[in-house]
Amino acid sequence: MASHLLLAAIVVAIFIKEAEAGASYNVKKFGAKPDGITDSSMPFMSAWSAACGSAKPATIYVPKGEYLVGALRFQGPCNNQAIMVRIDGTLVAPSYQVLGSAKHWLLFNQVDGLTIQGGTIDGQGADLWACKSSDSENCPRGATSLSIFNSNHVMVNGLTSVNSQMFHIVINGCNDLWMLGVTVVAPGDSPNTDGIHVQYSNGVTIRNSKLRTGDDCVSIGPGSTNLLVENVACGPGHGISIGSLGKEFNEEGVQNVTVRRVAFKGTQNGLRIKSWARPSSGFVNNVMFQKAIMKNVQNPIIIDQNYCPHHDNCPSEQSGVKISNVMYQEIYGISATKVAVKFDCSEDNPCRGITMQDVNLRYKDELTLASSYCMNVGGKAFGVINPASCL
Repeated sequence: MASHLLLAAIVVAIFIKEAEAGASYNVKKFGAKPDGITDSSMPFMSAWSAACGSAKPATIYVPKGEYLVGALRFQGPCNNQAIMVRIDGTLVAPSYQVLGSAKHWLLFNQVDGLTIQGGTIDGQGADLWACKSSDSENCPRGATSLSIFNSNHVMVNGLTSVNSQMFHIVINGCNDLWMLGVTVVAPGDSPNTDGIHVQYSNGVTIRNSKLRTGDDCVSIGPGSTNLLVENVACGPGHGISIGSLGKEFNEEGVQNVTVRRVAFKGTQNGLRIKSWARPSSGFVNNVMFQKAIMKNVQNPIIIDQNYCPHHDNCPSEQSGVKISNVMYQEIYGISATKVAVKFDCSEDNPCRGITMQDVNLRYKDELTLASSYCMNVGGKAFGVINPASCL
């Protein structure tokens, strides 16, 4: 564990050293007001233009205070590949009525060598959640708080995201991205507030983070490869999920995923793989779930290839997503439901190569034994296995 922490510290030091070697742009000098009321969007964009246009490494500095900013698009490529956004204050989103149909609040696109250091971003999502819970047809989908698209060699360190309208953080089309010491905070009943979502990206590391939200703590979408999730605490939330997959027929697969040293408390799921019951070219291959602790988790281990939230317009076909070579090792704790292990796989494409080693999950009612459920799955189990394996 010490070696992993040392590696993370070295990575942080390298990113910060590169960014701090050049010019610095304080948003207050461009007219930003730290009162949480005055719209500081233009000063932030002016600071970005200066930093992105600099031929040498540059830092955008956000001092203490609250800064109201609307939907901002930080567009690259830039003249340098070492830009740091150093935040000591809090960025505050306007109301969802002001953001309107915007899909992103803070978007970084095609920015290589980006570092986001510290600070808080507040999506002010409560009013939109209330709108959605009222069943009004006039509620927008909501904006993701932080989106990082099509960027390489990126680090986000020590950032806190609170009350996002939709997803807190989305990583899309990126390579070599590190998320370290990230904190996500939203109520357990806040809709669609995934903590960190990764898709179409390679070499993403999520480490040493605490994710408390109303949807998946970490969600892993199509095209995700070589992903590491380590030392992450989840709860409340819907767990760590690969999927949902198979929404579209032509879909990239997910492979080489490692999730280890993770803890779940009071979550809907623990370690989950989910796909829609419809034809698909997608797949999941080579996944390691290792060293996980469950505390009062409804579905500690689950593969669900008949995924259909709210049971509305379910396709009711057979999932074409091929799931293979998934390892569950050293998974312990308490299940909130009797079925602690559930493998509900596709009849046309059964799950293959599922392995369980040293899994010990007990039902919260100590007088009742936990159980396993298997459908269309092949694999093996060895070591201490509780509940008894149905593989």
